[in-house]
Amino acid sequence: MSSSTSPSGRRADAERNVAAIVAAGLDVLATRPDAGLVAVAEAAGVTRTTVYAHFPTRAALVGAVLDAAIAEAAAALDGAAPDSGPPDAALTRMVAASWQTIDRQGRLMEAVGQVLSEAECHARHRPVGERVERTLRRGQADGRFRTDVPVDWLLAVTYALVHAAAAEVAAGRLPAERAGELAGASVLAACA
Repeated sequence: MSSSTSPSGRRADAERNVAAIVAAGLDVLATRPDAGLVAVAEAAGVTRTTVYAHFPTRAALVGAVLDAAIAEAAAALDGAAPDSGPPDAALTRMVAASWQTIDRQGRLMEAVGQVLSEAECHARHRPVGERVERTLRRGQADGRFRTDVPVDWLLAVTYALVHAAAAEVAAGRLPAERAGELAGASVLAACA
């Protein structure tokens, strides 16, 4: 391997282009979910041909952007120390951290819904779900969270409430600075 190739076998400039395209894709699709590859190329400062060389379809690009967004969300959850302290406090921190990520990602899920199936989207979200599920299970085990419903239901409710907060912010009915707090309180009320 030469010094100009990465461990993945791509040239360093190709790796930079891919990173720029994915970052631009997140920025563009977060505000304009119907945007095409040309808009992403312009935002990334590369040609349309360069985008197509790495992402031959819009679905491929959206999938890569979703994977990057999920990695960002997983890192935010890890930063919230999900395994530290009481599970209800950990869940509150996790909701606040995930809210910041979801707020930044804006309308990305609209773009995702246009090209990926619900099952594929759910499967790709698994790294985030595992972190939240682990905290919910910990809360059920120590009696802080309800056990009369399956943990999968608590996870679904958590996702739904956080995404509902995002939808309310996007619609202008909820100030962004209150969304994390309200989502956290609602998630705890649903789980307790």
